Amino acid sequence: MNFKKILLAVDASENAMRAVEYTGNIAGNAQGFEVQILCIERLPHRDLYPDENTWKEGCEETRTEMKAFMGTARERLVELGMSGLSISEHYVTSCISPFTDTDPKCSRGTSVAQDILEVLKDGGFGTVVIGRRGVSKAEEFLFGSVSNKIIHSVKDCTVWVVS
Repeated sequence: MNFKKILLAVDASENAMRAVEYTGNIAGNAQGFEVQILCIERLPHRDLYPDENTWKEGCEETRTEMKAFMGTARERLVELGMSGLSISEHYVTSCISPFTDTDPKCSRGTSVAQDILEVLKDGGFGTVVIGRRGVSKAEEFLFGSVSNKIIHSVKDCTVWVVS
């Protein structure tokens, strides 16, 4: 695996931006690094909305926010010295998305960590960078943590967890 081929998983949180900053500070002015910014779409629950149209509007807002964050992350990496040519973006659409046809590579919504691991394996990345969301110990015990799942599941890959 090529440790200079970096998968940067983001979710529009403050910790995700810290992961962007960290990645840029490490790889920014160095030669040979490639970064793919990855976002796994997680749509809001339908139960939170009074009807289908309102839910679709919420989904569109979520998608717009995530894609805007990816653009901001790209801009920040360039500001930190990376070539725009060495940065790519990958947005994994949810299989329940009201906007696109079902894609065999779409996210099934069962595990963000599993979706990240699939992209990591398929892309031949040697490094994965993820921000730690800062869940409480009780939440982590009940629901798990994406960063913990990544750490415990990855093989032959460097993992940077930024908090």
